[in-house]
Amino acid sequence: MRLKKSKMKLRSFCLFLCFFYTIKVVAQDSTRNITSLNIQKCVEIAISNNLNVAQSELAAKRANIGFNQAKLNLLPNFGANVQQGLNQGRSIDPFTNAYLNQQINYTNYSVGGSIILFNGFVLWNTIKQNLLAFEASKQELQQQKDNLTLNVILAYLQILNNQELVNQSRNQAAVTQEQIRRSEILNKDGAIAPYQLADLKGQLSNDSLSIINNQNNLEAAKVALAQYMNVPYQKQQLFEPLNAEQLSSSYNNNPDAIYHAALEQLSLVKASNLRTKSAAKAVSSAHGYLYPTLSLNAYLYTNYSSAASKSIFTDSARVATNDYVNLQNGTRSYVMANQNNYRQEKISYQDQFKNNYNSAITLGLQIPIFTNWVARNRIALAKIDLKNAELVEQTTRIQLKQSVEQAFFNMIAAFSRYKTLQSQVSSYIESFKATEVKFNAGVGTSVDYTVAKNKLDAANINLISARYDYVLRMKILDYYQGKLTW
Repeated sequence: MRLKKSKMKLRSFCLFLCFFYTIKVVAQDSTRNITSLNIQKCVEIAISNNLNVAQSELAAKRANIGFNQAKLNLLPNFGANVQQGLNQGRSIDPFTNAYLNQQINYTNYSVGGSIILFNGFVLWNTIKQNLLAFEASKQELQQQKDNLTLNVILAYLQILNNQELVNQSRNQAAVTQEQIRRSEILNKDGAIAPYQLADLKGQLSNDSLSIINNQNNLEAAKVALAQYMNVPYQKQQLFEPLNAEQLSSSYNNNPDAIYHAALEQLSLVKASNLRTKSAAKAVSSAHGYLYPTLSLNAYLYTNYSSAASKSIFTDSARVATNDYVNLQNGTRSYVMANQNNYRQEKISYQDQFKNNYNSAITLGLQIPIFTNWVARNRIALAKIDLKNAELVEQTTRIQLKQSVEQAFFNMIAAFSRYKTLQSQVSSYIESFKATEVKFNAGVGTSVDYTVAKNKLDAANINLISARYDYVLRMKILDYYQGKLTW
C-alpha cells in the first residue's frame, strides 16, 4: 500500500515537473519572440495601423477621383439607344409615317454625342476647385500622420522616462537594502539603537512602494503607446533608449520665428489655405451658371418596321381604259393602254437597317433667362462656404500662434526647472555623502540618513521627469516647425 502511494506521489511530482518545464519553455519562447522596438519603428507601425490615417487616405483617394472626373467632364458625351416595340391596332407606321390598322413590330437604333463648347467656364473652375480640394486632402492626410507621429514620440519618451524612474527606484531600494544588511549586523552586536534599523526598514518599504508606482506608470505608458500603434499590449516589450542628455540644451529659437516656420511647414495651415482657395473657385464656378451654354451635338439614326414593304415589277399587259373614241358609225372605241403589274414584298431587316440611316449635327445655345433663382442661390451658398473657409483658416492661424506661444513658455519653464534640479541634485549628492559617512561611522542618526537619502532620491526622480519633460516640450516645438526627428 505504501509502495502504491509512493508511486502515485512520484508520478504526480513528475507531472508537475513536466508542467512547470512546459510553462517555462512557453514563457521563454514568448519572450524570445518579443523584439526591441525603436521610436522610428513605433511611428511606422502606428501610421500603418491607425484608423484615422486610413480614413484620411480614403478621403484623399475620393478627392482624387473627384478631380479626375472634373477633367473628364471636358470630353464629349457619347451614347447609343436601342428601342424594340410592338404596336396593336391603329398606329403610325414608323417606316412610312402612314396610319395602319395592323400589328407592327418595330426597332429603333440611335447613337449620339455632345460636347460643351462654353458654359461660363464652369468646367474649368470646377477642375481647379477639385484640384485644390485634392491637394488639401493630401495635406490633411499628412497632418494626421504628423499628429500621430507626435503622439507616438511623446508616448515613447514617457516610457523611457518611466523606465528611468523604475531604475532609479530600484537603485534607491538597493542602497537602503545594503544599509539594512549592515545595520542588522551592528544591531546584533548592540552597536546601534534598534529604532535605527526599524527606520531603515520603513525606508525600504517606501522605496518598494516607489518601485511599484513607477512600474505601474511604466506599464500604463506601454499601454498608451500600444493603443497609438493599434497593436496588442505586451508586458515584456522592450524599447530602445534615447540619449536624452544630448537634447537637454538650450532651445535656440523664439516664438515669432517658430510661428512663421509653422505657417510655412505645418500641414494643417496648408490644408486650411487650400480649402479657402478651393471655395473661391467654387464661387467662380457658380457664377458660370448665369451664362449661356453652347453645345455641339451629333446624331445617327436608323429603324426597322415589320409593315415596311416594296413593290416589285412582275409583267405588263394591255388593258382597256375608261377613255374612248367616237367612231363615225356612232360607236365607241375604248383606248387600250399598257399596265405594269407589281407584287408587294417585305423589306428585309438588313436592307431597312442600311437604307433608313439619317444623321444630324446641331449647335445648341441654352440661355438661362429665369431658373427660379437657382443660379443666384448657388452663388450665395458658395460665398457662404468661402466665408466659412476663410474663418476656419483665420481661426487656425490664431490658435496656432497661441499654441506656439504656450508651448514655448512651457519649454522655457521646463528648461529652467531642469537646470535648477541639476544644481539641486549636485548639492544633495554632496550632502548625502557626508551624512552617509557620519552614519556609517556611528556618529549620525538614522533620521539624518533617511532625510538626506529621501531628499536625494526625490531630487533624482524630479530631475529625470524634468529632463524628459523638457525633451517633450522641444519635440512639440519641432512639430510646429515641421522638423520632427527621432
